[in-house]
Amino acid sequence: MHNINMKLSFISLASGSSGNCYYLGTPDFGILIDAGISFRTIKKVLKDNNIDISKIAAVLVTHDHADHIKTVGYLGEKMYLPVYTTADVHRGIDNSRYVEETLNGSRRVIQKEVPFMIRDFTITAFEVPHDSTDNVGYHIVYGKHKFTFATDVGHITDTVSKYMSMANHLIIEANYDEEMLQFGAYPAFLKERVSSPTGHLSNREAAEYLATNYTPELKNIWLCHLSRDNNHPELACKTIDIRLFEEGIRVGKDVTLTALKRTTPSEIYEFE
Repeated sequence: MHNINMKLSFISLASGSSGNCYYLGTPDFGILIDAGISFRTIKKVLKDNNIDISKIAAVLVTHDHADHIKTVGYLGEKMYLPVYTTADVHRGIDNSRYVEETLNGSRRVIQKEVPFMIRDFTITAFEVPHDSTDNVGYHIVYGKHKFTFATDVGHITDTVSKYMSMANHLIIEANYDEEMLQFGAYPAFLKERVSSPTGHLSNREAAEYLATNYTPELKNIWLCHLSRDNNHPELACKTIDIRLFEEGIRVGKDVTLTALKRTTPSEIYEFE
């Protein structure tokens, strides 16, 4: 076992319907969660943060929508990185017209709620409701740090809640403001898709969940996958801030709250 007291770094490279990619790593190795942006961008963002791309040990995929998988074929077959996801998501990747390379040697099939290791990370995939071939979130444990990634969540099931409530560091979807969606320009079928139980999570639903499930173990909340048309970062944060405050939870004191940018990288967050 390596020294598990090493610092942990987290970056959101992009978070939104035009592309998603997150990095979680130690000084020794790192992983990518989703790869829906160009390889060039991934390489540049990592380089700008003094992270060598050769330190990437694996890619985890949440589901097979284009904004999450565009570059997985390249990372798997040209960079020889193992690509971990469920058999159904792998099938979806194989059938996707957005992925040029077929995953052969890089394919790693995982099962939901069966923990596996990548170096010093203990990782558990869990079922998330969304209208893709299959959809998972990831719970990643490293020493005392517990990260949960829950992006593209139609609604919060008991399973999603279980893994979110275990996190000190939570990446949770706040895709849309209900009024902006309702009165916005989307056609009716798209409004229905977004707000359905297999669509996306609204600011209000995220706020309600966080306010009623908060524990002092939760240190950081990042809001991810914000809609370009039906949300604003300030609005998402404010909706959640107000709801937490009603329960006596103070943002900035009890927990940090950040809306991740859709197309530009976040700062690098580091944890001892």
